[in-house]
Amino acid sequence: MSSASVSGGSGISKRPVVIVLGIIGLVAVVVGVLYFVAGSSLPSFMVAGSHVKHGGHYIRGGVALAAGLVVLGGAWLMGRKK
Repeated sequence: MSSASVSGGSGISKRPVVIVLGIIGLVAVVVGVLYFVAGSSLPSFMVAGSHVKHGGHYIRGGVALAAGLVVLGGAWLMGRKK
């Protein structure tokens, strides 16, 4: 038995996960803003094979914004120091 104490963690850094979550959150927020602002003039890869050509931009924009904010909040919570 060793008398060394474990310092409350496995030693694995959370920084890469925080960075990835931050990037995903920012992309989701940008996509949400695109749905609100660009509406009918979205890039073709965002509406190909989808019913979005016929409306629903505000719903998809709202969901993308909400998801982006939730992911950014998760990244912020993981990145905080205790």
